[in-house]
Amino acid sequence: MRLDKFLKVSRIIKRRTVANDACDAEHVTVNGRRAKASYDVKEGDVLEITFGQRTLKVRVLDVKEHVAKADASALYEVIS
Repeated sequence: MRLDKFLKVSRIIKRRTVANDACDAEHVTVNGRRAKASYDVKEGDVLEITFGQRTLKVRVLDVKEHVAKADASALYEVIS
């Protein structure tokens, strides 16, 4: 699954266009490397998303196309 779509499906970022813009602005890294929105997310990847001064680091646990809002947080675990 594309990185921008995963960020939207997991509800880390609310809209796919915003997720795409964050990737283009180099606010998202995968396994320590800058990633484009088209990066193919896999289980075990470590994502680091920068929101202004705050940084969110998560590990991908599962990749699904559609998830209920209540189950979205089960797709990743927060590292820091």
